[in-house]
Amino acid sequence: MQRCFSAALQVLFAAAFVAWGLPGFRAIAQELSAAQPTTPTTLSPEIRGDLAMARQQYIAAIEAYREAPAESAQIWNKIGLAYHHLFAVDEARRDYMHALRLQPDYPEALNNLGAVYYAKGNFRKAEKYYHRSIQLDAKSAAVYSNLGTTYFAEQKFSEGIAAYRRAFALDPHIFEEGTPQLVNEALPVHSRAQQDFCLAKLFAQAGHYDRAIDLLRRALNEGFTDRKEILQDESLASLRTLPEFTLLMAEEKLQ
Repeated sequence: MQRCFSAALQVLFAAAFVAWGLPGFRAIAQELSAAQPTTPTTLSPEIRGDLAMARQQYIAAIEAYREAPAESAQIWNKIGLAYHHLFAVDEARRDYMHALRLQPDYPEALNNLGAVYYAKGNFRKAEKYYHRSIQLDAKSAAVYSNLGTTYFAEQKFSEGIAAYRRAFALDPHIFEEGTPQLVNEALPVHSRAQQDFCLAKLFAQAGHYDRAIDLLRRALNEGFTDRKEILQDESLASLRTLPEFTLLMAEEKLQ
């Protein structure tokens, strides 16, 4: 089986942020700016923290959140996210755990905790928390993507591909460049080639042919050399009927 990797192994932090990644905070900021002018002193600590997160002012966000009610699992999860954005994964882990003590069935905190353990290289534990998150929310594309990445790190390739396919089915945009939920981690060239070939197949099967061609071209430029896989894989059958594919193969002398 072709060892495909996810669209960039989403390690360290933002890949994990399902409930309150920067897009969520920015949406709050936009809503507030559209409302009537409000002075900072009239905003709740949580809203001030959300605004600071939207501006990527993570220390200010932590300070604001700490003024909010301490019994809120959502607040502790947000504090953890702020620390996570600062790469302070030990502090983030502590706050996610606090959130889970307050609310054990909190899928976002479980997912974020899984990302902490992935960043630490404890893939088995990361897998455990991703599974727990999915049990509570089976429709999160980001969690399936994170789980798939963990499977690949554990060399469970068939499980990894299945998880990526599930993520893609839930959200066809989950692996696109610039997706706010994901952060692209630097990979060895060979790994990038494998990942892009895997994604080319996913996009081809979904009918996103332009994107599939772009990803296939990238894979080839990065050193993907399995000519048989390109010309015979069933996932690329529809792609091979396109003039763009024929041109690409001619450019790469793979016909």
